[in-house]
Amino acid sequence: MPRVKGGTTSLKRRKSVLSRAKGYRHSRGTKERHAKEALVHAGKSAFNDRREKKNVFRQLWIVRLNAAVRENGFRSYSAFIDALKKKDITLDRKVLSTLAKDNPEAFARFAKKLAA
Repeated sequence: MPRVKGGTTSLKRRKSVLSRAKGYRHSRGTKERHAKEALVHAGKSAFNDRREKKNVFRQLWIVRLNAAVRENGFRSYSAFIDALKKKDITLDRKVLSTLAKDNPEAFARFAKKLAA
């Protein structure tokens, strides 16, 4: 079996790593070893932040809902959620928050029906 040299594969790998690290500062964007390590750390942060984003959005929806709920006669967000569960309404926080933000009069009607 003939001997195969790895020049093209190494070059392709190096080029791939450096292209992914484009825009990084100093040697992280120009040297393969530093770029590789920077990409590993960036990957960890990206993974964690994709999960953190879900928490951040949930917090935003809750804040928006709380503001809208207090304007419409409920004493708190938790009282509103409790009323939803007792009436067996399964709308999620994202939908309710969007409704409260984009269509406040419809949300007001919904809240009044829920309170009654």
